[in-house]
Amino acid sequence: AELAASDDLDALAEAEAAALAHYQAQAKELGARRRQAAGALTQTVGAALAELALAGSVFEVALNPGETPRAHGFEEIEFRVASHGLPAGPLAKIASGGELSRISLAIQTALSSVAGVPTLIFDEVDVGIGGGVAEAVGRRLARLGETRQVLVITHLPQVAARGTHHLRVAKAVVDGGARSRIEKLERDARVEEIARMLGGQTLTATTRQHAAEMLAG
Repeated sequence: AELAASDDLDALAEAEAAALAHYQAQAKELGARRRQAAGALTQTVGAALAELALAGSVFEVALNPGETPRAHGFEEIEFRVASHGLPAGPLAKIASGGELSRISLAIQTALSSVAGVPTLIFDEVDVGIGGGVAEAVGRRLARLGETRQVLVITHLPQVAARGTHHLRVAKAVVDGGARSRIEKLERDARVEEIARMLGGQTLTATTRQHAAEMLAG
């Protein structure tokens, strides 16, 4: 029966038309949900960017229509960003390394309740920031750390103090070659390292007290 049906062009055409109609209905519904979600994500990420010292950047989700049916629906989805008054462009091409890290942080925070990525790594997400903005970045990273594993490479004490565990990475020349050493810090060593990040190589009781307060808070 299957072999006979394979030669029935009219029946095949009807089956194809029915499949296409079903696909179009599903893809149209998916597109409507995407447009709704894109608007919400744009607002949430945009608000986060201002907090992360990227107030001049505009984030948007572009839903570019495709020409042929595909498994993921009608649209090609692209994250776009505009900064410094320039036209919006693809996130990966427009944003600098530091901006990309912070925009990624804003997106991941917005999607923290639904994203399935178990581990996130942020490499110097604090580039070009300090003070209150660094504290805001630290708070957002800590919030992400409540639901998944977050690894952060940082030089700012405001960000480092938010970590649950601390690893100090140091590079030295040994036998004519560069060696990197990773050391897990415990208790007093954590205070000393945060104090060093605050005050440089010469540490004082005041600096240590400030470091202890940052870790406690």
